[in-house]
Amino acid sequence: MARLFDLEEIFLDADAASVRLPRRQTGSPQGLGTTLITDYTLSARAWLPSAAIVDLLGEFGVSSGAARTTISRLARRGVLEGRREGRHSAYRLTDAAAAHLYTGGREIAAFGRGGDSWDGRWTLVAFSMPQAKSTQRRAMRDHLRWRGYAPLYDGVWVSPRGLTTRERAVLAELAFGAMSVFRARHLELETGAARNPVDAWDVAGIAEQYSVFIRRWSRRLPRVAAGTISGTAAVRLRTEVMDTYRRFPVLDPLLPVELLPRGWPRARAREVFAAVYDGLAEPAQDHVRALVSRVGGGTAPQIRAHTVADMGAGEGREETPRRGRG
Repeated sequence: MARLFDLEEIFLDADAASVRLPRRQTGSPQGLGTTLITDYTLSARAWLPSAAIVDLLGEFGVSSGAARTTISRLARRGVLEGRREGRHSAYRLTDAAAAHLYTGGREIAAFGRGGDSWDGRWTLVAFSMPQAKSTQRRAMRDHLRWRGYAPLYDGVWVSPRGLTTRERAVLAELAFGAMSVFRARHLELETGAARNPVDAWDVAGIAEQYSVFIRRWSRRLPRVAAGTISGTAAVRLRTEVMDTYRRFPVLDPLLPVELLPRGWPRARAREVFAAVYDGLAEPAQDHVRALVSRVGGGTAPQIRAHTVADMGAGEGREETPRRGRG
């Protein structure tokens, strides 16, 4: 299994020519900029003065030069579109980027709400690709990992979930070599050489990451509830809790409860995340509005911090193209 939290966030694009969202690497200004802009403008696809984006990134230690480079790169990726406002410029999310981010938000909001019943069968994807197809092999592995699969053996990936029609089509597109896909039950053998499919995941490691998350962010809950965190601190903490929690859907494959230790911490982690993220929404929103008003003049009512419930409902969603990760 890949080392926990060394994974980049994977975006599987339906139309790679229109938008390439940055991989969310720790310390990446592009990933940080995407998170900040999404958290406060997605519902209305609000325009932000470029100076406001520079100032927001500056609060995270990104220099003004690096921030302007970040904006340019996000525009080239198709994440942002720009316009001139007199002598100044402003940017907002493109239609295609907003569609991807709405879908990602819904998946984060839905994660951990409760599992489906399990029929006891596993989906196995076995594939072999020529050495020359290293890019395609990585794309296949990235797709399977994002979908909750883990490598049971070299070239054999396993998941307790069934395949949807969409997932079958995506696998067919990614198949550049020999591939077999089937559903089957695991049979125990009286031998020490047998490997249970659940062993493909580092269950203990995932539980530890949940525990670390819960311990760290639970300590913030009294101050969040008391409303004593405001300004830059509210924005920084809200961004950090999102960027940390968003990795759990990659790390935790939502194994059926029958396969997990008692007291699995997924639900508690979700509760803590929602309490921090939603509890800091108003003070963070106020700070971003004040910053945008200071830079652009006037009020900024279009700046709105969405909650976990908003993400789950797709509140304020415009008619935008759907991304391929759904």
